[in-house]
Amino acid sequence: MSDRTVYLDHNATTPLHPEVKKALSEAFEMYGNPSSLHRLGREARAKIEVARQDIAAFINAKPEEIIFTGSGSEANNTVLSIFSCSSKSHECSCFSRKDVMTTTIEHPCVLESSKCLRDNLGHVISDKTGLVSVMTANNEIGTIQDIKTIAKMVHAKDALFHTDAVQAVGKIPIDVRELDVDFLTFSGHKIYGPKGVGAIYVKKGVPFCPYIHGGHQERGRRAGTENTLGIIGFAKAVEMRKSEMLTETKKLLQLKARLKAGIEKNIPDIKFNGHPTDCLPGTLNVSFEGTEGEAILLYLDMEGIAVSTGSACASGSLDPSHVLLAIGLAAEFAHSSIRMSLGRDNTEKDVDYTVAKMAQVVKRVRSISTAYSKK
Repeated sequence: MSDRTVYLDHNATTPLHPEVKKALSEAFEMYGNPSSLHRLGREARAKIEVARQDIAAFINAKPEEIIFTGSGSEANNTVLSIFSCSSKSHECSCFSRKDVMTTTIEHPCVLESSKCLRDNLGHVISDKTGLVSVMTANNEIGTIQDIKTIAKMVHAKDALFHTDAVQAVGKIPIDVRELDVDFLTFSGHKIYGPKGVGAIYVKKGVPFCPYIHGGHQERGRRAGTENTLGIIGFAKAVEMRKSEMLTETKKLLQLKARLKAGIEKNIPDIKFNGHPTDCLPGTLNVSFEGTEGEAILLYLDMEGIAVSTGSACASGSLDPSHVLLAIGLAAEFAHSSIRMSLGRDNTEKDVDYTVAKMAQVVKRVRSISTAYSKK
């Protein structure tokens, strides 16, 4: 095992930004329940509302359009649950149309939720379609969708539009007014913030129904005591994204170009997956003919390099990536894919070390593979 660590799995999660650590440390003594009326509760409530304002401003939303959740997955499930709700509660203002339409490259939490509602993947938008859900940027291959155009098409059919922007917010500019989306979901731990906190943007006036009932928190839209520390950390992460995102984007594009060129030069019989330009700046997905992605991942881990074979939420599955199959990749190539996602602390030395070790690992895996004939 190598004592060196090169972390190339930022799409799965990110390390805490030093300023986020500092903000959390300073808030550790803030233990009051934000719903309590005494001073300690009011102090916690004030911090949450300042955070709400800052996070809303980052995506050009209004503070009252932001609902805090426990994760991006909960945020996605909340939006999708609106269209299966039959509650007559005063909290609910559900849309009469119940069909949900999504794509075959969505995150598992969207795909599974939409299956639970209606098995209507692949259907065209009809007068029964209540919601269309398309992710802004894919977590496996990094491809960025034309959300503004899609939202316009959906609204022309009088349906509502949701985008899972968990991988996009903080990596590329996001303006909910410009995109004209009805719902947008995002998360703290993808942008150097804490785990356990996410958010939903809900455009003012669109139908909404709570996913978690039983409390007045979040203006009656999400029951449960707010994660004060998590929300404070989330807001600090957003603040740092505001000041660092553009500079970091340039750096990541350079590092990714160096990584891609190094792989192309040193490893034959490969295929890069995803759009070559409309892609997240730090995401690179590549398939290595005649290998198993899991084997490459484990050998690289022994060299101190952390990568992924796809979505962290789908790890443990033996099935090939549904995303790679959906874009037309053969099953054997989908099984041989590795996702590398760069972040703010990566360096050129990290990239060069990764290329050198990956060339050795792929050669080793291919030497014992019955699926690779070009030995």
